Amino acid sequence: MTHRTLRLSDGATVTAMDLGQGEPLVLIHGVGMNARAWAPQIADLSQNWRVIAIDMPGHGGSSLLPAGAGLKDYVAWAARVIEALALGCVNVAGHSMGALIATGLAVDCPELIRRVAVLNGVHRRTPEARAAVEARAEDIARGAYDADAPLSRWFGPADAAIRAQVAGWLHAVDPQGYAAAYGAFARGDDVYADDWHRITCPALVLTGDNDANSTADMTCTMAASAPRGRAVVIRGHRHMVNLTAADQVTAALQTWLKTPLMIERDGVRA
Repeated sequence: MTHRTLRLSDGATVTAMDLGQGEPLVLIHGVGMNARAWAPQIADLSQNWRVIAIDMPGHGGSSLLPAGAGLKDYVAWAARVIEALALGCVNVAGHSMGALIATGLAVDCPELIRRVAVLNGVHRRTPEARAAVEARAEDIARGAYDADAPLSRWFGPADAAIRAQVAGWLHAVDPQGYAAAYGAFARGDDVYADDWHRITCPALVLTGDNDANSTADMTCTMAASAPRGRAVVIRGHRHMVNLTAADQVTAALQTWLKTPLMIERDGVRA
């Protein structure tokens, strides 16, 4: 596996894991994580695709974005990363905050995206959920956050080993990068909520049925709103479903990656 550093057009640096050959797949992790959060998918999918897992701004070795960056700034950053890779159009899959970024790429930069996969994404939180996540964002910005709180939301009793690994990543993340990304995440659930009808590429939308924040209803709504959307809800799993149900998530991604880019209607490709 190649660990590489990209330099973007604005001088920022991005660290990434790069493995395999073939059609490119870019993976974007969630807040507090890093590219290694995709390890099961990297191992399997790199046998048939070129997989590039990138560290979000302020995570891993990637440069921070300017203060006050919102979701659209993270989307513009991701577009610059794809352009710096110089691989042409790519498939993109994102988890949690990465899912919001992937959605934005499919809306704002369709010329860069072959297919989009949105894992454990959020869509129009309830007022109560919005208030809770915004309160957490304020706490994190003040440095007054408990890393065990998200772990309790993300994992069940059977996930102790994976939980410990993820806890290590959360404790190691740069506090400034974590706070910045969480603030954008807290405010990002409705930025592209009205734009799913514009996502015309094959779109996989996936979550676990026990994810209280990225709910099955959200997933089905997003998928139903996209012309070529497909919803997958994995039973018995929570927010870190790509780690706790790695084989099922990888299988869903493989099916999505094999979906034709074009469809035929009455013998005409469109």
